[in-house]
Amino acid sequence: MNRIFLARIFSLSLIVLLFSCGNSKRNPLNKLEAVDGGVFYGGTFRYNEVAYFRSLHPLSMDEAVGARIGQQIHEGLVRMSPRDLTVASAIAEDWIVDSTATVYTFKIRKGVRYHDDACFPNGKGREIKAQDFKYCFTKLCEANADNRGFFLFENKVVGATAYHEASAKGQTLSEGVEGVQVLDDYTLEIRLEKPFPGFMYYLSMPYTSVFPKEAIEAYGKEFRVKPVGSGPFRVKELREDEALILVKNENYWGKDQHGNQLPYLDAIKITFIKEQKAELLEFKKGNLDMVYRLPLEMYDEIVSKTGELTPSYSDFELQSTPSLLLNYYGMMNLKAPFDNKKVRQAFNYAIDKQKIVNFTLKGMAIAAHYGTVPPAIVGYDAKAVKGYKYDADKAKQLLAEAGYKNGEGFPEITLQINSGGGRHVQMAEAIQKMLQDNLNINVKIEALPFPQHLENVDNGRSLFWRLGWSADYPDPESFLNLFYSVYAPEDLSQRAYLNTFRYRSKEYDELFLDAIATLDKDDRNRKYIKADQKIMDDAPIIPLYYEKSYRLVQPYVKSFYQNPIEYRSLRNVFFVQKDENTEPAS
Repeated sequence: MNRIFLARIFSLSLIVLLFSCGNSKRNPLNKLEAVDGGVFYGGTFRYNEVAYFRSLHPLSMDEAVGARIGQQIHEGLVRMSPRDLTVASAIAEDWIVDSTATVYTFKIRKGVRYHDDACFPNGKGREIKAQDFKYCFTKLCEANADNRGFFLFENKVVGATAYHEASAKGQTLSEGVEGVQVLDDYTLEIRLEKPFPGFMYYLSMPYTSVFPKEAIEAYGKEFRVKPVGSGPFRVKELREDEALILVKNENYWGKDQHGNQLPYLDAIKITFIKEQKAELLEFKKGNLDMVYRLPLEMYDEIVSKTGELTPSYSDFELQSTPSLLLNYYGMMNLKAPFDNKKVRQAFNYAIDKQKIVNFTLKGMAIAAHYGTVPPAIVGYDAKAVKGYKYDADKAKQLLAEAGYKNGEGFPEITLQINSGGGRHVQMAEAIQKMLQDNLNINVKIEALPFPQHLENVDNGRSLFWRLGWSADYPDPESFLNLFYSVYAPEDLSQRAYLNTFRYRSKEYDELFLDAIATLDKDDRNRKYIKADQKIMDDAPIIPLYYEKSYRLVQPYVKSFYQNPIEYRSLRNVFFVQKDENTEPAS
């Protein structure tokens, strides 16, 4: 899963340095090579991330920046289509699900190879076989502090939990995970404990990508910055916290419908400018091909009241869509004062979310008046969940019932946010004032670098904090999974990757487990709504807003599709000459 964040601000001197190193208007649009189907080979796709990634190791990619980069480097059995988020074939060319919906058999595509790398004899990447997936899925189930993806197989794949528990005790199960079996070099079988309709989406996530044992043995922890995968691009150069260059994987298996070898692009260059206004300036100068998210303070300059680009930006393409991204404030449910449900409910009622959206976020979001699942999933009635709308009187009443009438005796608390990103600071200050005005509660704001911020949250050292959660696939389970008690250790010294709130409810668990085992989609969604309503009633978090995604794209960029989870695959992206009117390839 992905934690969404903005990081610290870099100086303009570094920004100037980065873009003076041959990075500006040298995209060779005049050197593109036309091929069948109206597409072109060539060019370097340049984009920026305002925060640095934590890891490019598939098992550790639990934040958005690393996942977006990793999707270009790594692949698994299946992938998602960036156009409509349906599951598509990747290294598995085909699969069969048995009549019980618990046995999945995958046929591995022959001839798919790892990237060329020094970890292999003669530096040549070898062919990927079913045993490679067995190895990676076994690593996925190891008890390891760097393994963030075990929850995907936990209590789902036969033997996964037993293997994890054994490895935690230092024991070795020579057969690996019982439910993952190699039938032959090109056939892999996965058995589930019970039906789970979302399992194919799980297999499209970064955690289930395949990576070579040779690279793990050669690089160890350095694999986080020396990844070896099988995707359409491979790492050429990394300057820590400055820039990352990926180049075309010349041996990539993929071809388009006309038989053209993918990818079309020669390279991708990602920079890490931390200041959004500087990022936007570089885009306007032609030094970037895309900008994700618009600076709040410049929104009115970019987008008119009718939702169109203003004249100074009219040469570009504006992409926007409701997003499967929830921004929220988390509360530690095992510590006072947030171990009292009425306190948590009072905080929810005391915050005017619509005011924050209208004024702090300039309308670039939807106030989270419903549940934890944003209203952006087809077939799911998110608005059927009754959340919290601003009600200062109700907030005061609940706080009094909790034993803190007019805030008397309520301890001063600290709201922890990640440093960088003006919108989070502005929002924190607005909420700080609302809690003071409506509940007579004093809140301090502490901004930490994102890695430290996340470590505090995961390890139970934060009482009150800001985070965002972006779905990895279009299903409510991707949000509701956060509250499952299995992921909530009672011991605060134990790390929690998902249920960082330490929320525990037997009733919720029963609703959640019943929903995820329901095969009929409409029935499953109705059960998800009941589970989400239980979360809202117990108020373990404060949903603040559902994000809207905005991107500015250069007009010569084609097949760069937008979707509600900002899932990016650049394997089909191509450039056209500036005077071309080529339609994007499918």
